[in-house]
Amino acid sequence: MTDGAALPEFVRLVSHPLRWQLIAELARSDLRVRELVAIVDEPQNLVSYHLRLLRDGGLVAARRSSFDARDSYYHLDLERCAIALADVGVALHPALRMAPVPSAPMRRSGRASVLFVCSGNSARSPIAEALLRRHAGNRVRVSSAGTRPKDRIHPHAVRVLREQYDIDIEGQAPRPLDSTRSRRFDRVVTLCDKAREALPDGEYWPRAHWSIADPAAGDESRSSYSRYLSAAAEIDTRVRQLLPSLSTEKED
Repeated sequence: MTDGAALPEFVRLVSHPLRWQLIAELARSDLRVRELVAIVDEPQNLVSYHLRLLRDGGLVAARRSSFDARDSYYHLDLERCAIALADVGVALHPALRMAPVPSAPMRRSGRASVLFVCSGNSARSPIAEALLRRHAGNRVRVSSAGTRPKDRIHPHAVRVLREQYDIDIEGQAPRPLDSTRSRRFDRVVTLCDKAREALPDGEYWPRAHWSIADPAAGDESRSSYSRYLSAAAEIDTRVRQLLPSLSTEKED
């Protein structure tokens, strides 16, 4: 009699009921520890312990809040989860190799609508708007706005979209959040911690939060362009991961 195959690390990590509940919540939105504590109704020390295990396993990452530096937002690495899930299937049997997720929503009727929000509507939210429009075409109605809009789109945001994604937003200007109040959206996504806190209670639902580092933070030297490259790459990954969920929610 031979020993069974070793349990894959991903299965060991996610098979615990509380850890599964935590990653299921983080799959929908970046959240703080106290928010996760309230959702799962477990003591904070227990939630923190299991979050640490998920971080050590590379499935979850944390980023210090730009609104309150005493807080951190936790984020689920969906790409790493996808790779791990594919590896688990192949480890069990080659016939269980997973097919890639479609890159655009396949809709039966209607169009999903998405609003991206950040503080200035000068970098993160217009980048997200442009990238979702590129990936989804006319299958998703998308807009962006700012809680405290600046007077122009940041030149580095314009540049990164043009050079890396062949998208031109040169003539676009920041929009105030108030201009969207008369419209309804299937999903509202905040991309900065300050904007999340500034959204009025009871408005702009259903919400999700992506805690994206502000590329404009720090000096405005030439090297700051690299921060826009990083922010755009992270936003592009999250936008592509958003598309299948928009299709599923609209068809339900």
